[in-house]
Amino acid sequence: MLTFKILRFDAQKDNRPYFQVYRHVPKPHETVLEALKDIRDQQDPSLSFRYSCREAVCGSCGMVINGRICLACRTQVGDLGANEVVIEPLPNLEIQKDLIVDLKPFWDAYRKVEPFLQAPGDVPEKGHVVAEKDMEKVFQYITCILCACCYSACPVATRDGRYVGPAALAKLYRFTLDPRDRRPFSALERVDGPDGVWGCDTVFRCNDICPKDVRPADGIEGLRRKIIAGKTKRLFRRKP
Repeated sequence: MLTFKILRFDAQKDNRPYFQVYRHVPKPHETVLEALKDIRDQQDPSLSFRYSCREAVCGSCGMVINGRICLACRTQVGDLGANEVVIEPLPNLEIQKDLIVDLKPFWDAYRKVEPFLQAPGDVPEKGHVVAEKDMEKVFQYITCILCACCYSACPVATRDGRYVGPAALAKLYRFTLDPRDRRPFSALERVDGPDGVWGCDTVFRCNDICPKDVRPADGIEGLRRKIIAGKTKRLFRRKP
């Protein structure tokens, strides 16, 4: 039997968060998400947390488990190697109830980069034909599931609420690599500042905790190079 120490808080009635302790006997190969569901169903129906797919696809169940930000659905209780499992909500985001946080700041930052394909003109009848070699560079960033783990781990987002964050910047880089995308250089200029690519401290926390190995910091470095190249090109195009 293991001890599960879970941070509880209800923004509508509690003054401050507190830990509540539960005892639970894990099943073989049980994930933390499955353990939470058992605790909720068998011991405390008021316990609140997000989940959906249970297969590391939806990104809903991000939380802090024994000090590490991760997805509850792909973290097995047995792999933790501890008699006590401490579970807390994602940092850098306000708690709404228990392990549920307000993701609005994350989504607001994400929308700033216009995270959609910008390919002017009519779509060809058979779609855009893209060579596989051209898409290979994009695949790394397509796998992002928008779980907000990187945003929560980012020390810059901790101290500066204006920072766009690693997920949004990596997504923007994904579209700059897409041969179908035709967004203007001004789209990159919008993140050319301390609340964009130059705010990153390059401590690679986002790379370390990403459950899909997207490596957002690599994308931020890529955007920096593209911005510098674009500005240099513009400089030499100026007429005397």
